[in-house]
Amino acid sequence: MKSIISELHLKFAEKTWNETFQLVRRCMDKPKDQSKPCGPLVRSLERLQEVFNVSSMKTMRSRLEMIAKQQGMGFHITEATCYLTADLFYMEVVLLPYGGVEEVKVAPHGGSPVPSESFLQLLRSKDFAEFSMKLAGLFNQYNIPGDNEIKLKLFASLHLLGKDLQQISQLPRVPKDSEPEMDMINNGRIGCLTAGKEDCPLMIQFYTPPTDEMKTSDIQIAATEALVQAAQVIVGVSDVTHKLQVASVIPQPPQLDPQGHPVFLPSSEAPCEMFPACFLLKLQPPVPMMLCFVNKLSQITDVAIPDVDLQWAALPKLLMRRSNLPGETFDEQDTISTVPLPGGVIHSYVLPGEAWELSAQRATAVDSIPFTHPAHVPALLELLRHQCAINTLLRSCITSQRDRAGFVCDLHFEVLPESDTSFSVTFHQPHTDLLAVLLVNVCDSNQITCTLFGSGIKDPSIDEYVSTVMKRFMSVPVTMTTLYSKLEEITSTPISPSRPATTEAENDHSAPSSTTVTDTNGASTTAFSQSASVPEESVCVSASPGCVVSDAICELLPEINTSPAVDPYPFSPVGVFSHWMTNGGQLSEPI
Repeated sequence: MKSIISELHLKFAEKTWNETFQLVRRCMDKPKDQSKPCGPLVRSLERLQEVFNVSSMKTMRSRLEMIAKQQGMGFHITEATCYLTADLFYMEVVLLPYGGVEEVKVAPHGGSPVPSESFLQLLRSKDFAEFSMKLAGLFNQYNIPGDNEIKLKLFASLHLLGKDLQQISQLPRVPKDSEPEMDMINNGRIGCLTAGKEDCPLMIQFYTPPTDEMKTSDIQIAATEALVQAAQVIVGVSDVTHKLQVASVIPQPPQLDPQGHPVFLPSSEAPCEMFPACFLLKLQPPVPMMLCFVNKLSQITDVAIPDVDLQWAALPKLLMRRSNLPGETFDEQDTISTVPLPGGVIHSYVLPGEAWELSAQRATAVDSIPFTHPAHVPALLELLRHQCAINTLLRSCITSQRDRAGFVCDLHFEVLPESDTSFSVTFHQPHTDLLAVLLVNVCDSNQITCTLFGSGIKDPSIDEYVSTVMKRFMSVPVTMTTLYSKLEEITSTPISPSRPATTEAENDHSAPSSTTVTDTNGASTTAFSQSASVPEESVCVSASPGCVVSDAICELLPEINTSPAVDPYPFSPVGVFSHWMTNGGQLSEPI
């Protein structure tokens, strides 16, 4: 055996890499098991191709062939032209002798080849990873189930759907954001639609957090992801038949009903045909969604979302998987993380597993949503935006920096679910041992209200101001920093005759202290506090009395005029905070 290996080393020692590639390829083409290629050889060739410099026509051919096979496409060569083929389209790549690319064309079934500038530039820059991803999206667009006749009909139906969605997106509406592109993504009926072209799949961008303002304000949270949530519209196989359009379902000219919704042809007049398939919104990336939102998706489309592959977990755990470092796992029951902010301030957030793992709060990562009619898309996008807004706020509390021993935090917060669309943030008021609770209610992606509960808090402008901050920055840490600064200013003002003096014990906050809150059932919860202050250079006083926020937030937010002090709790909350309310309808005082 040693002599055989030695002879093989000598035999191939003087051979070039190109000859080695050809040998590996021949071995791949003739595997012992004809049903599948040799896995180790495939992986070896892929690794070699990725590190090998593409400097000749032959090496470019090899790289394109590997990419085509990875996507499940055919590959053919005619002189200097390579063809990457699928059932309903093919790509034509014209090569130059030194390995460059002269032209790239894409031809749908029955259509003429159309030049593709985007694919051409990717190959010329030798960005093969991005080229492969873009080709995969195009392949999914044309990868339609069924025999040839069914494929052609479904492809035509998908094309008609795209045209109808384009018409809906162009209907007049009132802008909600001064930035046109941001407004189209977050508020457009169909989001920011990229109409399906020969070289571009049908894509919808429907949600993005306001990261630009945060960068302008130099307020950056480590967990904030500059993410544009998108969905590709494709056709997927179905176990049951569905009615899909075979003509446009929008009357001409397009119009809106009195409520501002697009008008569609009645079902009796809309040309449809039964197919063993349905349209799919393929979410990129998948969206963690709570059970109630998943159920609402099916109610909109009347098509059940298959639950075979759905894996349910606490929503914070799913969000942390998106935010953590590769390879990290979070098996602890509670989600605990530290969030650094500008000025050296560090927050600690605890999301108790016992509360978030209740059946009503369980969530799953949804990657595709089936539907059958263009009327479903606006309603689906609104629901997705609603969940994305909740996820953005919760994710701002979750970072890849774990809370660990010896890591000193300035402020501590506990985040609890209160309903399907609301959560609470509990913290110690500055300079006292009293607890305060901020209730965050996400009514929809454009309406977020914050309500502050706590003994001694009498400023009626706080709720409105904090709600404005939360909506503007979509960040719990930024909002809590602003709120805490304002409460610090209020508690540090001179004591008026009508205001009871603060005891010495309440003013002593030089060391962590424990506080016990008793609910109506007699159960108690122990919380902790630690003194914290915002550096003077990082705060400013707005024109509104008693309001202290960061310089950047002062510039971005409108002035809030205060009114005479009134009872901030004119009625008892219903359905939330029952475990903190006394029989008289007031927030429990710490004991």
